[in-house]
Amino acid sequence: MSSTAPDPCRDLLDAEDRDRVLSLAFAPEDRRADLAALYAFNVEIARVRDHISQPLPGEIRLQWWRDVIAGTGEAETTPGGGAAGHPVASRLLEAIDTHRLPRPAFDRMIEARIFDVYDDPMPDRTAFEAYAGETASTLIILAATVLSRDHADGIADAAGHAGVAQTVAGVLRLLPIHRARGQVYIPADILAAAGCTSEELMAGEEEPAARAISAMVAFGRHHAEAARRHYRSVPKPVRPAFLPALLAVPYLDRIERSGIRLLQESPDFASPRKAFVYWRMMRA
Repeated sequence: MSSTAPDPCRDLLDAEDRDRVLSLAFAPEDRRADLAALYAFNVEIARVRDHISQPLPGEIRLQWWRDVIAGTGEAETTPGGGAAGHPVASRLLEAIDTHRLPRPAFDRMIEARIFDVYDDPMPDRTAFEAYAGETASTLIILAATVLSRDHADGIADAAGHAGVAQTVAGVLRLLPIHRARGQVYIPADILAAAGCTSEELMAGEEEPAARAISAMVAFGRHHAEAARRHYRSVPKPVRPAFLPALLAVPYLDRIERSGIRLLQESPDFASPRKAFVYWRMMRA
């Protein structure tokens, strides 16, 4: 795709995922459009819950993506039509073919997102790590494959920890939205260890909620530190795939400073600061 041609994937990222769109500047120019398609797909499946009021339409939409990627005929008769009628889907399929991306990985990402369309609580840390592994960590590995297939082997541990840290920061930043929906992503065993019930968290009871947030931050920091250790051995050609996840630490810092205000507002920081973090990590 020409760098001057309209790119619906990039436009979607500009609106919905500033962290990943900023990271594209640190990738080789000839890989940016395919990375944008991959990241736009992630936006599409991550925001399914935003557009439904009942789980069934969400499952149907996720199944549509599964059918499109698998190349089955069912996609032609479900909402949105086939890939040719969906700019993100068509660009994603091009990227999959160009870089020989493993289609089962996309299937696992979609399967994990079924959790989002229901209000079931996250049962424990192991389940959370599995959810993060099939979503954020898988996305890192796929992005690394787009960047350099030859250098994408051996990064599973780094991607695993980075994805969990990123997901911890993400669900904490989304806590106001999740509370409004009645969703609880903080694992039940972390809530229990913090002396907070899911009902107290949803009700915004300050003391138990503050303990639960602190415990979740500690969980995220544990994985972020492990990710940083592994990142030192990540080959430079695939490091741009990790950049959005490496914002977990500055996000966790801001979450910790926000304290109980996190129940009402999501902390963020300016794009130039994020770009500086990316630049520094690319040079590490």
